[in-house]
Amino acid sequence: MIQRLLPLAALIALAACQPAGEAKVTVADALCRPTMPGRDVTACYLTLTAGVDDRLVSASTAAANETQLHEMTTEGGVMRMGELEGGLPLPRGQAVKLAPGGNHLMLLGVKAPLQAGGTVTLRLTFEKAAPMDVTAQIGQPALDEHGGHGG
Repeated sequence: MIQRLLPLAALIALAACQPAGEAKVTVADALCRPTMPGRDVTACYLTLTAGVDDRLVSASTAAANETQLHEMTTEGGVMRMGELEGGLPLPRGQAVKLAPGGNHLMLLGVKAPLQAGGTVTLRLTFEKAAPMDVTAQIGQPALDEHGGHGG
């Protein structure tokens, strides 16, 4: 009897070690702003939803020398932008938006102007999920409820 239960116990133990969901991240609404004339920087936005608790740890693109994950904070009524250290948490099942006026990807040293109507490929690297390439449209983000782009 014990010999029959051992394989079952091993399967139960193995199942307990598996994550509750799949280490996969879905991406929606990937968009990069066109570069302004004479400028070699721009911002990209997208929405990430992870199957398990995960973290966006980095991003890159062949279109720029460097890609940074930036956060927007407000201190004393002054909005500041800076690199987000340690990556961006992606709680399981929650859509995390990188959007104007909030967290976003910053492309630095853009090699050739990004023009509206084109695309750019972004490589996203996560703590748990496999790295993925995402094709972002180049264009202006939708207007927010105040009639602006939000930053």
